[in-house]
Amino acid sequence: MFCNYSTVRVGLGARSYQIEICEGAFSKEADFSAWSGSFALIVTNETIAPLYCDELKGKIGSYFRSVVVLILRDGEEFKNNESIQKIYDCLLENGCDRKTVIFALGGGVVGDMAGFAASTYMRGIPFVQVPTTLLAQVDSSVGGKTAINHPLGKNMIGSFYQPQMVICDIGTLDTLPDREISAGLAEVIKYAPIYDAPFMDWLESSMDGLRAKDHSLLAYAVKRCCEIKAEVVGQDERESGLRAILNFGHTFGHAIEAGMGYGVWLHGEGVAAGMVMAAELSHRLGMLDAAFVARLKALIERAGLPTKGPVIDATDNAGRYLELMRIDKKSEAGEIRFVLIDGPGKAVVRPAPDALVREVIDACCA
Repeated sequence: MFCNYSTVRVGLGARSYQIEICEGAFSKEADFSAWSGSFALIVTNETIAPLYCDELKGKIGSYFRSVVVLILRDGEEFKNNESIQKIYDCLLENGCDRKTVIFALGGGVVGDMAGFAASTYMRGIPFVQVPTTLLAQVDSSVGGKTAINHPLGKNMIGSFYQPQMVICDIGTLDTLPDREISAGLAEVIKYAPIYDAPFMDWLESSMDGLRAKDHSLLAYAVKRCCEIKAEVVGQDERESGLRAILNFGHTFGHAIEAGMGYGVWLHGEGVAAGMVMAAELSHRLGMLDAAFVARLKALIERAGLPTKGPVIDATDNAGRYLELMRIDKKSEAGEIRFVLIDGPGKAVVRPAPDALVREVIDACCA
């Protein structure tokens, strides 16, 4: 399964890169000379900085004339224009040029913002992802999606911009609260119904160990998720078709996050409830049997995640969900397109009648 080190390659021609999955990444020898320059900027947050910033700074320091650290506020509610402006200010105030390398040290929020800053500063500078949460290691650090949120919609302002490298240190997951581990498991679970049905069997047998932070199990989960994402992104980098299946549960989930206010529910919690809704919608469209919906719901519950969506509008809850989902990036001409399950291990993207979606929301919210 997994020993001490494994590598997954994201094949994108000249933009290809390696995902390194290991324990003790900060203590291992690594050569950053290919991306070194006069400056490095470590972008992190107030939670992660005391834990890992000095280690990373020590690891990369010999490759750069200067290493600058920027510590941002922690939380989805700070994934906004104000925070991205702080990154630009730091780059400019320190005279950073086009050879500057940004290191994104943290979870998905840090990675998304640091990547977006890298994609736009001087029209593009290199960056390296160093994800420290399970959610970021299995999903957001891989594939080049970068963004900030807008009050009206999640990840609406962003770009496709690939990192030079991704370094996943399984040891950093030891410091995650249980709630963050569960949130990350939502993104792990999603890969099974959309792409790899046998992976669901493994998850069912391994869930207790994953929640207990068993390193071997976590490392295998990260590796398998990265393999699947690399396969999908390698075929459809800019989400013109196949890659959209990776958003299973996200159309409903993003509506939950925006409707409740960013940071009230974790991203993975919204995705978890969203997967139940999407699976139920798949069932009501005749694409998926009830037994699989129940199986998926049970697995999500075992992961410590919500299986019911929140009520985000007491007057017209389903209407508010629909309003928010029409802003989703997969929508076309105001028509919501959902990632649905067409049998275990196979996903499709298609619309559904509003009346049926309302029924599903009413049935799946509490």
